[in-house]
Amino acid sequence: MASIVSADRIRFIVNRFRERLWVKPLAVCLLSIAIAFAAKLADGTALKQILPVIAEDSVESLLSVMAASMLVIATFSVASMVSAYASAANTATPRSFPLVVADDASQNALSTFVGSFIFSIVALTALKNDYFGSAGLFILFVLTVFVFSVVILTFVRWVDRIARLGRMGSTIGKIEDATAGALARRRNAPRLCGVPVQSGRQGHPVFATSVGYVQHIDIAALQIWAEENQARIVVAALPGTLASPDRALAQVITATGDKPKIDSAAIGKSFQIGSSRLFDDDPRFGLIVLSEIASRALSPAVNDPGTAIDVVGTLLRLLSQWCEPATANQDQRPVYDRVEVAEISVRDMFDDAFTAIGRDGAGLVEVSVRLQKALHSLAAIGDAEMQAAAEYHRQLALKRAKIALTVEEDWIAVHDAAKPTA
Repeated sequence: MASIVSADRIRFIVNRFRERLWVKPLAVCLLSIAIAFAAKLADGTALKQILPVIAEDSVESLLSVMAASMLVIATFSVASMVSAYASAANTATPRSFPLVVADDASQNALSTFVGSFIFSIVALTALKNDYFGSAGLFILFVLTVFVFSVVILTFVRWVDRIARLGRMGSTIGKIEDATAGALARRRNAPRLCGVPVQSGRQGHPVFATSVGYVQHIDIAALQIWAEENQARIVVAALPGTLASPDRALAQVITATGDKPKIDSAAIGKSFQIGSSRLFDDDPRFGLIVLSEIASRALSPAVNDPGTAIDVVGTLLRLLSQWCEPATANQDQRPVYDRVEVAEISVRDMFDDAFTAIGRDGAGLVEVSVRLQKALHSLAAIGDAEMQAAAEYHRQLALKRAKIALTVEEDWIAVHDAAKPTA
C-alpha cells in the first residue's frame, strides 16, 4: 500500500514528541555546540581587523561562572518540575500528566539551562586550547553575554511559571485547552473528513492484534488502501475505543460483496493503539478527566466542592463550544470518500461529563444547584440531541439529589433550580 503522511498524522507525531522531556534539551544542546564552534568562523574573515581585542581571561571568567552554575540550576529545575508533576497527579488526576509534561515554558527553561551548560563547557574547553583567534574570541564573548542574558530572562519567567505548574487551577486550564482543541477539530470534521456511515451494510471485519485504546486513525492511509483495492472501509472504532482481538477496528466492503484480499496488517497500521487514551483526537477523554477531577474533589477525603463547581463551569464552556458553527474557512466536504466514519455521540459526551458529578455531588446543595443551572443552559442553547441529553441528566441528577439531600430547604433550592426559567 502506498503511503502518504497527512497533516493530521504529522500533528499527532509532533504532539507525542512534545510529551518527551528529552527532545527539546537535546536539540538545544546540539545547537549550543554548533554556536560555540561557529565563533571560529570569524577568524578567517576581515573582522579581525576591525573588531576590538577582548582579554581571554574575561571570557574565561564568564564561561567558568556559567559552567559552575547552570548544572546546579538545571538540576533544581528538574526537581521542581518533578514535584509539580507529582502535585498534578495527586491533587487532580494522573491522566493530566501528559499535559503537564508538555508545558512549553518548563521545557524551554530546562532546555535553556542544559544548553547553556553545554555551551559553556564546550567553549571553555576550546578556549583553554587556544582554538580561537582575536576575532573569534570577540564573537565568543558576544555569544556568551547573549546566552547569559537569555538564561537570566528565562529563569525569571520560569520561576513565575513553576509556581503555578501542577496547581489545580493550572491543571484544569490545560485540560480545558486540550479538550477544546479536540472538540474544535471534531466539530470542523465530524467524520474525520470521511463520509457518513450507510446503515444496513455489512462488511468483512478487520480485528485488532493487541489490546489497548485507539489513539489516532490515519484516514488518509485507509483511503489509499480502499482506492487501490476498489473497496470501502467503515471505521468501527473511533479514537478512545478500547480495542481487543475480538472487536473489529473496521469493516471492508466491496461492490460485489465478495470477500476481498484484506491486508489486515496494512489496515491495522492505520489505527494507532496504545495503553492509554490521548487528548488529541478523543474529545470524550478530556470530559472524562475533568469529571474525574470533580469526583475526586467531592470525595470525603478531599471535600472541595468549589473545585467541582469550577469543573461544572468548565464543562459548560466546552459543550457550549460544541454548539458553535464550524470555522468559516473550514471546508467540511468529505476528503476521503471511501472511508465511512460515524459522528461522535452527544449523549455519550454528556454521560462522560456529568454522570460522576451528579452521583457524587447529589448530597451537596451548592453542587446540585450549579449542575442544574449548567444543564438548563446547555438545553437552551443546544440542538435537539443536546437538549435530550441535557434533560436526561437534569432529571437523573434531580432524582439523586432528592434521595441524598436530607434537609428540606436544600431539596427545595435544588428543585427550584431545576424549574425552567421564564
